[in-house]
Amino acid sequence: MNPDTSSLIERPYPEVVDDLLTAMVGGVVNEPIIFDVKTRNYALAEPALDVRGITGTAQMETEAPEAPEAPEAPERHYSFQKHVDFEFDAAGNAVVWQDGGTWPQDDTRFYVDYLRRTSRPPLTDINIGSVTRTLGEAIGREIATVYQQIRLAYLSGFIDTATGKSLDYAVAILGVKRKTKDFARGFVTFFRDPAVDGSITIAQGISLSTAKGDVTFQTSELRTLQRGQPRIDAPVRADDAFRGDKGVVPAGTITNLAVGIAGIARVNNFEPTILGDEDETDDQLRLRAKAALRGLGKATLAALSEVIFGNRANLEEVSDPNTVNGKASLPGTVTLLIETEPGRFPSLEAAVNRTRAAGVLTTLVARFVYIEPHIVARITPGLTGPGKDKIKNDVMAALGAYVEGLDSGSAATGVELLKAVKVKDIVDAKFVEVLAWRSDVGQPGTDPLVDALVIALQDVNAQDPDAVRNAIREVIDTKAPALLPSGRRIPDRSVVGGIGDDGKPTGQPATDGQIEAGKFNVAPPPRFSVVLDMEPSDIVLQET
Repeated sequence: MNPDTSSLIERPYPEVVDDLLTAMVGGVVNEPIIFDVKTRNYALAEPALDVRGITGTAQMETEAPEAPEAPEAPERHYSFQKHVDFEFDAAGNAVVWQDGGTWPQDDTRFYVDYLRRTSRPPLTDINIGSVTRTLGEAIGREIATVYQQIRLAYLSGFIDTATGKSLDYAVAILGVKRKTKDFARGFVTFFRDPAVDGSITIAQGISLSTAKGDVTFQTSELRTLQRGQPRIDAPVRADDAFRGDKGVVPAGTITNLAVGIAGIARVNNFEPTILGDEDETDDQLRLRAKAALRGLGKATLAALSEVIFGNRANLEEVSDPNTVNGKASLPGTVTLLIETEPGRFPSLEAAVNRTRAAGVLTTLVARFVYIEPHIVARITPGLTGPGKDKIKNDVMAALGAYVEGLDSGSAATGVELLKAVKVKDIVDAKFVEVLAWRSDVGQPGTDPLVDALVIALQDVNAQDPDAVRNAIREVIDTKAPALLPSGRRIPDRSVVGGIGDDGKPTGQPATDGQIEAGKFNVAPPPRFSVVLDMEPSDIVLQET
């Protein structure tokens, strides 16, 4: 397996026929060429009489190549148009991409069909209605049909793309069956806790039950309780064990949530459930199967710890509502302080969110120092707009590779950062600013409740029991949760220090002149790692 065969090939009928006819007359079929957005001309491997067609990967929507900051669009298989997207330069024996046309995706292969100059095939008439073309079209139709059958069989093996009976088979491995019109349906109202602000997501597949627990239901669609909205109705269906009349219950009986949702005070159904729903659609079945898959995890602290360990990270500290060491978090929230490499943090955070219980807010915190360099660079003149965008991406990739190679606690030096900036086509560059933040990790290893009590009681008369009691109550009610790690970014210019003429740190924040000269370093606190956080807009390119 290689990059050309790692995904299913889709060959439409016109493309198959064109390849067959090109081969019949002795032409070259699907010569692969790697596209570089900086280059317009691409020479062919053999002397060509003419180009019959080009296929490859293109964007759904494309502006003129020189358009600055052109938004990226999803990739698609595309047949490029001659005289619109490209021209054939017979003198240079090359394909020339045209301004204003559709170009291939950068760093992808496009495939060229062309006629050889020296070819002398026995069959030459491939015009519409000829015997050669008729035979080619007949064969091509059968080949294209097989391609579509293979594609359908391939897509039938995945929950996201399978349909009908194939989807039923795909979700059966999870023990999920399509619900039919025999299952009762209704609406349940979710009420907001007045003390909780912000949006609250009510996922599909949330389990509810009657007050006695004798009938259970599941939400059949996702709902979001918007900020300031006191209540919202969500559709529900009876569970698999309650087919038919078993799922019909009176109004006011669905009042229990199987797992509490942070911000939801109570639930209730103001109308009875009824029979008469339609069969579950493919989209509803897909979402319910995914919810069942997510529910396979235990959603406990042990499960979260296992996920963190499986992603090669260390769990250093946990704050949850049941903690008794003074670091208890608010109900429905969990804070996890971890030690990991910056590159693994996004995937680790996604894995934790997939494992956590529905409705539980999980905050993942790591010791990171984020830097945002602002760069002005002089480049080679005459580059296209997409070419300039590629240079910016190359600069960010080079800076990211250098920063990711640093060990925890190691400083990023301005000299090495400046070296990384000077990629191909950059003549000269300088930093005009380096912004820095560090993540709020609280005070690991300490007891925040005890510390807060000591601070609060310093200014209280110890002989006044009421004053002491009120100070303690205030700390317990408000200050202890606030001392937990939040993971939010705190501006910290002190980590960007200057380097003197003797090559040693000055112990002072770097001046503008030192930053422009690259005489600075980003020195994180112990056990913190430097993370690059910048965008293409942070780089200004100027032609020499």
